[in-house]
Amino acid sequence: MSEGVPPAPEAAGTVAVIGTGVIGAGWAAHFLRAGYDVVAWDPGPGADRRLTALVESAWPALERLGLRPGATRDRLRFADSLADAVADAHFVQESAPEVLDAKVKLLAELDAATPPGVVVASSTSGFAMSQMAAGTTTPGRFVVGHPFNPPYLIPLVEVVGGQHTGQAAVAWAEQFYTLSGKVCLTMDREVPGFVGNRLQEALWREALHMIDSGQATVQQIDDSITYGPGLRWALMGPMLTFHLAGGAGGMAHMLDHFGPALAEPWTRLTAPDLTPRLRDLVVAGVDESVGDVPVRQLEQRRDEFLVDLLLLLEKHRRA
Repeated sequence: MSEGVPPAPEAAGTVAVIGTGVIGAGWAAHFLRAGYDVVAWDPGPGADRRLTALVESAWPALERLGLRPGATRDRLRFADSLADAVADAHFVQESAPEVLDAKVKLLAELDAATPPGVVVASSTSGFAMSQMAAGTTTPGRFVVGHPFNPPYLIPLVEVVGGQHTGQAAVAWAEQFYTLSGKVCLTMDREVPGFVGNRLQEALWREALHMIDSGQATVQQIDDSITYGPGLRWALMGPMLTFHLAGGAGGMAHMLDHFGPALAEPWTRLTAPDLTPRLRDLVVAGVDESVGDVPVRQLEQRRDEFLVDLLLLLEKHRRA
């Protein structure tokens, strides 16, 4: 790698994963499946054991989905320090907790330790890169690479730079993620809260309002999506789904015919106050819904389903 210039995305072979909580460990599993060497670092006690456990747990699902040539869990190494983790990295994925001051400090440390020119991406779910890169001296190489949980199975990653990010870095990250098997949503401007999160949060707010008012239970809300629009969204998303709802006239007919309903006072876009009562209602509803099934078992069920769904999507997208 020449001074200040990263390798071509297709030549990248080593990824540094900084922060190995649920998201960071999920990234590590994804990059291992894609055939990269992964060097991880996290200062938390027992982080190496938790990382290994998650990768081991995820590996059967990844084997079903298909491993790239050379992919093996043996290509994972846990570093003793941040500097060691990034010393030979061709790409850095940061996934530290969502605390802005801590992000600013960590990205400044990464800037100082990472070889010149290497692109650094943050998994942040809410902060803009313009905020997080405030302490860096070379902000041009910092981008957001916002995944969805679990990163080793959900393909989407939202890629966006900050005010001082170079377009070359955004393009590099987009190509690298794509080569690793991700589906990129590359934005030309910073979107507060990101696209996927904002859509999720709108639904989440509506659900909390219905629980708070006693209009629906947790189970009813989940069933309404699982056996309703969620099935269509997996293939077409909300906009194309409504296009089909317009029949032969498509979206134009949909808007003209159903547009007046947008003025109906059904939705409540302002979040309800998360009172102790509402908090307890939600927790009790989830407990009633899942019974005594442990989280780990639910995660395994989710992963098995997602693999089946991804294989099904691949089949239909080829058709």
